[in-house]
Amino acid sequence: MVCHMKTTVQIPDSLFEEARKLANRERTTLKALIEEGLRRIVSQHKRRNGFRMRKATFKGKGLQRNLAGASWEKIRELSYEGRGG
Repeated sequence: MVCHMKTTVQIPDSLFEEARKLANRERTTLKALIEEGLRRIVSQHKRRNGFRMRKATFKGKGLQRNLAGASWEKIRELSYEGRGG
């Protein structure tokens, strides 16, 4: 079930007139035009504020030469070497 909320907003008269004229040209309602605009803005903000991985770098000169071409298993094995288990 879809619920609808009635609300009142204040916008400048000039913007209202432009929107009303656009709605007439597009053969739609002012309500539909406002709803479309709000959906676009909300969607943009969701994308913009989405997940971002934090930058996690370490000082150094990259992968050691002896590990170039090594498998992930070999790199993992060496990184845990001497740490139990």
